[in-house]
Amino acid sequence: MNRDNLKRLLAPRHLAFIGGRSMARALKRCAEGGFAGQMWLVNPQHAELEGVPCVASVADLPCGPDAVFIATNREQTLDSVAALAAKGAGGAICYASGFAETGAEGQALQAQLLAATGDMALLGPNCYGLLDYLHGAALWPVAHGGQLVEKGVAVLTQSGNFAYNLSMSDRSLPIAYMASVGNQAQLGVAELMDVLLDEPRVTAIGLHLEGLKNVPGFARAAHKALEKGIPIIALKTGVSQIGAELALSHTSSLAGSDALYDSLFERLGVIRVSGPVSFMETLKAAACGKLPAGPGLIALACSGGDAGLIADYAEVNGLQLPKLDEGQRHELAQVLPGYANIANPLDFTTAIWGNGDALERMLDSALRSAADAALLVLDYPGEETGERPQCDLLLELYCEALARHGKTGFIASAFPELLPESAREYLHARGVAALQGVEDGLAAWGRIAAYKQRREALLARGESALVPLSPSPLAGGGLLDEWQSKQALRTFGLPVPQARLSTPERAVEDAGQLGYPLVLKAVSADLPHKTEAGAVALNLRDADALQRALGEMRQRIAAYAPGVAFDRVLLERMATPPLAELIVGVKREEGFGLALVIGAGGILVELLKDSRSLLLPTNDAAIRDALLSLRSAPLLTGFRGRPAADLDALVAAVRAVADYASENAGRLLELDVNPLLVGADGAVAVDALIRLGK
Repeated sequence: MNRDNLKRLLAPRHLAFIGGRSMARALKRCAEGGFAGQMWLVNPQHAELEGVPCVASVADLPCGPDAVFIATNREQTLDSVAALAAKGAGGAICYASGFAETGAEGQALQAQLLAATGDMALLGPNCYGLLDYLHGAALWPVAHGGQLVEKGVAVLTQSGNFAYNLSMSDRSLPIAYMASVGNQAQLGVAELMDVLLDEPRVTAIGLHLEGLKNVPGFARAAHKALEKGIPIIALKTGVSQIGAELALSHTSSLAGSDALYDSLFERLGVIRVSGPVSFMETLKAAACGKLPAGPGLIALACSGGDAGLIADYAEVNGLQLPKLDEGQRHELAQVLPGYANIANPLDFTTAIWGNGDALERMLDSALRSAADAALLVLDYPGEETGERPQCDLLLELYCEALARHGKTGFIASAFPELLPESAREYLHARGVAALQGVEDGLAAWGRIAAYKQRREALLARGESALVPLSPSPLAGGGLLDEWQSKQALRTFGLPVPQARLSTPERAVEDAGQLGYPLVLKAVSADLPHKTEAGAVALNLRDADALQRALGEMRQRIAAYAPGVAFDRVLLERMATPPLAELIVGVKREEGFGLALVIGAGGILVELLKDSRSLLLPTNDAAIRDALLSLRSAPLLTGFRGRPAADLDALVAAVRAVADYASENAGRLLELDVNPLLVGADGAVAVDALIRLGK
């Protein structure tokens, strides 16, 4: 794909629609929606449709259109794409289904489609298309509910119906672009994000994902967003087993491990939400482009009940309510009745409702706060009450006060339906977020308020700039035994116990040179679970104990695995009791990457189920943060007067495992260091297993 062609698709000077009557109606909707450029309808069978004149073929167009919507069957779509590529078109959107999402035959057709595309930009197939509200270009097969905007969010989704419903929702989200990406044969989430981030009128990006097809590309684009300070809000589906299967059949997308998506999003500062409402409200909180510097909030309501809700939801969502200073309290006492609760949140009561002068004085006193942002809770009554002008007055005075004080602010209604469209549009035109529902609104603002500080911490950590590995699929492979595994990791810096590889016959002699107390283990790639096989003996203090252990081990292995030879043994110095035990592993997920998993070890493994995942490659700062985020982290930092663990040594040991995995990503199937012991003056890996693929 030529990147300039993608820019043509996203800022078109002219449009073409290929298809029948529905495309004639789509063209007319573009004209009604404000698109000012030339438009053509291509149909070989009609001279005109719905009053729109038709061009007989792509070859008859006066030039290669910047953007084209193709609404024909899949076979005709292939022909149209090839003709458009020959004509020099910028980009095409393929509505037809029946491609890779249907199986092998469809995958072959999709490959033909991609080959016919040449250097054009191609969105789809199996997608609803692109709504461009910056230019009025609705390359879309059905009606839509949006309108032209000066700036707004970009929404990328793998569901056309989700996009349709989002555009029709009564929430007044200012949308700059909305794309249904379908099968992502060429253009996917990553490629669209990258170009949309170059458009200064895009203030945030919303992603409705089933799965990613280009994790490295997504990571590069998300890091670019982090550098620019453009929030990314993600609603990821396919978390359940059934959801993952549905994703594969819908757009041929692998949903992937949800834990790895969490790791990817955390690494890149992507704000993950749980449902359509939180998705919408969080996008609205970011849409104006005026992000709060932090969590401080000065909150206003005309009801004690609303003030109580604000206090509770602020605390839950990490928002802080700084106390009013004495000057503010004195000024507010002059304008509010004696029964008003002068605090933050401020219940300014209904006594000054409709009194413009008193409301203005109250707002000026309150907004002099050092808080990072302001909130006004406001619910509109029904039009029939005749009381809406008083709400309009407060809204107008609030927006003017925000501008006077240079403060970022938002409105939240207690009930979602009690903030009418007229109020929402008024607020958004002035860069004030209009959030619907105080619970959802404060949750959304909490996410956005945390973004700036989180962004700064992630950029300082440096991990977001590292592009995740995406290794090719591997065939089944074989295990390295414990000795081989430890030697491979030791060369990358993993500390292992002093040891000798020996035989049952030489063991006593080698043990004398190594020194007691020691550990005896059978060495065989056919015994990955040595404890179950009775192939481990601990704390052997002399030659007699070693000799007895060798005889007993031979018998246990013969009973457990008769075909396994007892011909090699590992002698290791017994490690001192640790302050903590950890498990460090690497798991591979095809199409996604390699993940480093760090977790509590020993008896805490099953009890706490306490682990963190980091995509590879990673760095020391990210490893340290992951270790300190474990629930068992107090064991590392000096729990109840115990010494603190050697965290630098622990980080270095984990980094050694990560470095080995990154270096061997092309053939590593599985890696497990269990346990990794850490004390006050070092760390040591006492067992390791590596499985390599072919």
